[in-house]
Amino acid sequence: MIRRRKGPMFSDRTDAGRRLAERLHHLRAEDPIVVGLPRGGVPVAAMVAKGLGAPLDVIVVRKLGVPSQPELAMGAIGGDDIRVVNADVIREAHIRGEDLERVEQRERIELRRRAERFRAGRARVPLAGRVVIVVDDGIATGSTARAACLVARAEGAERVVLAVPVAPVGWTRRMGDAADEYVCVETPDPFFGVGRFYMDFSQTDDDEVVRWLGG
Repeated sequence: MIRRRKGPMFSDRTDAGRRLAERLHHLRAEDPIVVGLPRGGVPVAAMVAKGLGAPLDVIVVRKLGVPSQPELAMGAIGGDDIRVVNADVIREAHIRGEDLERVEQRERIELRRRAERFRAGRARVPLAGRVVIVVDDGIATGSTARAACLVARAEGAERVVLAVPVAPVGWTRRMGDAADEYVCVETPDPFFGVGRFYMDFSQTDDDEVVRWLGG
């Protein structure tokens, strides 16, 4: 659905998650597993899991920021040594191989720390042979969501569904074949960044992620 508006579409992440769950009801009979992208994707994923009666877990990924512009993603990493790179950004920002490796090494340390923190000693929910719904609070560049989908495949998911409340028009083209199915509640045009479409887009901290996961 393309909606040409600039204002908020969701009151907060739980509202977005409830609305997203309605779009995913057709998967309920497939006994899916819902995984959220920390941090902001976890409250959305929790509402999806509740709506579908599905288990909830996380897939931890880390953005690889351009050294001179950390908010600009040149790629992302996940578990199982998954790395996704944005060749256009790397070329335009003149990123050398050693620069990319240095950023990745730093982010892998943080990735391991967060995975241990969020699960609070709980084992990962096995994804092998299951339909896995990867949930975030929205898509901007798509690097982290794509990495999460590839991690789910690496862990043996039979089918991967990427689901978000909001994304720019044409967002699925950016994702390629990372997922088998794409679901989005709103695709506004013009797109001003994920946070602009939430009334409350306050930061989700580590403790909140652990609470949503039941830790």
